[in-house]
Amino acid sequence: MAQLRANNYEVKHEEGDAPIVVINTCGFIDNAKQESIDTILRYVEAKKNGEIDKVYVTGCLSQRYKPELEREIPQVDGYFGTRDMPRLLKTLKADYKHELVGERLLTTPNHYAYVKISEGCDRKCSFCAIPLMRGGHISVPMDKLVTQAQGLVKQGVKEIMLIAQDLTYYGLDMYGKRNVAELIHKLADVDGLDWIRLHYAFPSGFPMDIIDAIKEHPNVCNYLDMPLQHVSDNVLKAMRRGITKEKSTRLVETIREKVPGIAMRTTFLVGYPGETEKDFEQLVSWIQEMKFDRLGVFTYSHEEDTHAHKAVDDVSAEVKKMRAKILMDAQREISQELNKKKVGKTLKVLFDRKEGEYFVGRTEYDSPEVDNEVHVKADNDTYVRVGDFANIKITSAEEYDLFGKPVK
Repeated sequence: MAQLRANNYEVKHEEGDAPIVVINTCGFIDNAKQESIDTILRYVEAKKNGEIDKVYVTGCLSQRYKPELEREIPQVDGYFGTRDMPRLLKTLKADYKHELVGERLLTTPNHYAYVKISEGCDRKCSFCAIPLMRGGHISVPMDKLVTQAQGLVKQGVKEIMLIAQDLTYYGLDMYGKRNVAELIHKLADVDGLDWIRLHYAFPSGFPMDIIDAIKEHPNVCNYLDMPLQHVSDNVLKAMRRGITKEKSTRLVETIREKVPGIAMRTTFLVGYPGETEKDFEQLVSWIQEMKFDRLGVFTYSHEEDTHAHKAVDDVSAEVKKMRAKILMDAQREISQELNKKKVGKTLKVLFDRKEGEYFVGRTEYDSPEVDNEVHVKADNDTYVRVGDFANIKITSAEEYDLFGKPVK
């Protein structure tokens, strides 16, 4: 978007009237692939009806299935892979400006942004197709990330989310060691950056100096997103995760000991080939024991060309959905229990939007769109603004939402 804007194109994100449409796709799991295909078909139909002139497709689905897509949906004017931006710009008759690398237009609210610190993944998880689409791990140079963060702050950004396919591998290819902690130290020194949040840390071989960095800097959120995927040793071995239930338990407990009160988000995958009722019951029991602050669940998707595709997809779709529901029901009770403990406390909240009669924001323990939210009634006595912080006293709690009033 920044490249096109620099070439004097008017660019809109998501829906809007424009003669040229570029669709960024996902090819990770069945639901995401279907959503991408439905979007392509919708704009192909719009092109057929004369509503738009050109349709281009980029991203993971296009990277992974380009020959099939060209054959099945030939009405698209061009398919581009995950690292084809210069070729896409050339097709759009725009010059690729190297001086703009790292610069961007925000598609999020102005006060927060996602910063990708690396691309690709070297892990060999049996169920995952990301390395097929994104390639091997490539770190972004540290100085470029610091410069990008400084630029975002100048645009009004107060919070950045560091993301990667595997955050813990950062620096191995470029500096010969895992270097996330040093990156955090440098970013924490950026003037005006209030919150830094960490997403997608692989548990096996987790570098504990990350936790020391979280503890050291007040503007690094007491928050860690670590997808654990399962806890049954049988399933973990089949998934090629390189970790056991015992090591997972010890890792979570150590992180909590080092940073008391840290919020841990995780995700689990249910319905993996060969997952028995006993494996699943062990997972449910462990979740109830560990009481994660935030939790998401995916059902297994049988992806071609992955190691797991060689196995029989022997857990039915109905059982997968049922297991996902059971896990989320268990997490709902845990979340409600943890939220109730926050009633009466005063929390620092960053407000994302106004929705109906409420201002809606988040604490340092919550990432946008996937975690809990804080609701404050918008009335004449409410002194909060979207994009600003405020201290909020929590007055009541629900399963995934907190309600409160500003502290004057």
